[in-house]
Amino acid sequence: MAETDFVTLEDKRSDRSTMHVLYGLHTVAPFSLWTLSVIALIVNYVKKADEADRLYAAHHKYMIRTFWWTMVWLVITAPLFVLIIPGYIAWTIIGAWYIYRYLRGWLRFNDNRFPE
Repeated sequence: MAETDFVTLEDKRSDRSTMHVLYGLHTVAPFSLWTLSVIALIVNYVKKADEADRLYAAHHKYMIRTFWWTMVWLVITAPLFVLIIPGYIAWTIIGAWYIYRYLRGWLRFNDNRFPE
């Protein structure tokens, strides 16, 4: 019985480390031309499918939703680049919102709280 307890504890530590890495990748993604976010998104989808813990599943869902809403807003505001300055302003605001969401989620995860 004790062996099972250690295995469960190790799985939780591994999952927790993975979540921290995913939040980190998403947070620095705007500075990597979103490449790191795409990699993290794939891992989010894979891990979410296997996740039994509601807290971890909620954080995966939060990260996935934040990524897709950001992409939607980037596409919608892309025509503003015809006027150049409004496009940069819009994308700066979207980028700030993106980083805020991931930092907020990361801090809430660190406190073992649900993202919303």
